[in-house]
Amino acid sequence: MITVGLIGKTNVGKSTFFSAATLVDVEIANRPFVTIEPNVGMAYVKTLCVHNEFKVKCNPRNSICIGDYRFIPIKLVDVAGLIPGAHEGRGLGNKFLDDLRKADVLIHVIDASGSTNEEGVPVEPGSRDPEEDIKFVEDEINEWFISIIKKDWEKFARITDLGNKDPIDALLSKLSGLSINREQIIQSLKESKLENVKFMQWSEEDIRRFGITLRQISKPIVIAANKDDIPIARKNIDRLKEKYKFLIPTSAEAELALRKAAKNGLIDYIPGEKEFKIRSNNLPEKQRKALDYIKTNVLDVYGNTGVQQAINEAVFGALNMITVFPVEDERKLTDRNGNVLPDAILIKRGSTPKDLAAVIHSDLAKGFLYAIDARKKIRVGENYQLQDRDVIKIVSSLAHG
Repeated sequence: MITVGLIGKTNVGKSTFFSAATLVDVEIANRPFVTIEPNVGMAYVKTLCVHNEFKVKCNPRNSICIGDYRFIPIKLVDVAGLIPGAHEGRGLGNKFLDDLRKADVLIHVIDASGSTNEEGVPVEPGSRDPEEDIKFVEDEINEWFISIIKKDWEKFARITDLGNKDPIDALLSKLSGLSINREQIIQSLKESKLENVKFMQWSEEDIRRFGITLRQISKPIVIAANKDDIPIARKNIDRLKEKYKFLIPTSAEAELALRKAAKNGLIDYIPGEKEFKIRSNNLPEKQRKALDYIKTNVLDVYGNTGVQQAINEAVFGALNMITVFPVEDERKLTDRNGNVLPDAILIKRGSTPKDLAAVIHSDLAKGFLYAIDARKKIRVGENYQLQDRDVIKIVSSLAHG
């Protein structure tokens, strides 16, 4: 399961974002993930389901179908609030960074209205430039990566170079606690122009360049520009969107209010949508005013609250994943138990049917023969690049189960 780390300083709405993202008005039996501690929960990425296209009623097993959409679970880790100097252990720095080790991608919640200073203390809106928070958090995480690489570097370089050890394997072993894979190391070495340079020849600047590049590749950051309903935030968001690729205007408070109202049966609302429908004629005046405020200052301005969009951007944008629906019967679109479109698998863009087979079960990949594209009703080989929302049957000489 993909792990998304939720980061940011205190008082920016990070906990509200976490609460909103992990509250869904559906109970699932046999949950693939349940909360194991207070700061870990299950959120969902949202994609258009294929059931309407194929004119079937799906019976999801590893995910949820709401309306036209499939919601696929991911793990969301809300880490301790960050302050400058965290990589040196200041504040809850050590705990904060340890909690990020297993994250595949990070969502950085910032106060786009500039109403909290660098320590997270409330100040007048507009007093703080939110870009300063973007920079200091990136700097802290980059410095953390660099410090892990630099630790015992001379000894590591000497043993690896003089022992003629494979440099990729050596780095993988050194960085094993950071959930980094071989491809990420190879790409980072290439982009740092260090793939053919012996470790003993790396300068301090080389180590820093490699560390920052590796962090950017292995733990990309999506920015959730929160408190977007405050007028000054809109100007800041317009300015920052030009500079930062993955930046989503967000109102975590609005999303939490909408999800709670939906859970209590007051409104019909699908997470991430641009509108909601009031179900009760006897809605208290206070709640009606709150919903009117959300509609006018968030949904009508941005088209959504941004919480679902930030999660989607983290998985489909920053991690470059797609959704594939594997089936065992390509005509009925079922698994062996007759469940229609039972699973939605998140997999890296550019993956092949054989890669998909490996995700499902190692035996399927070992005996891989070919796949069938259920949409086009054709065979595809192991070199076919899977497309988003493909429905695929894997044909293998080895059964699994």
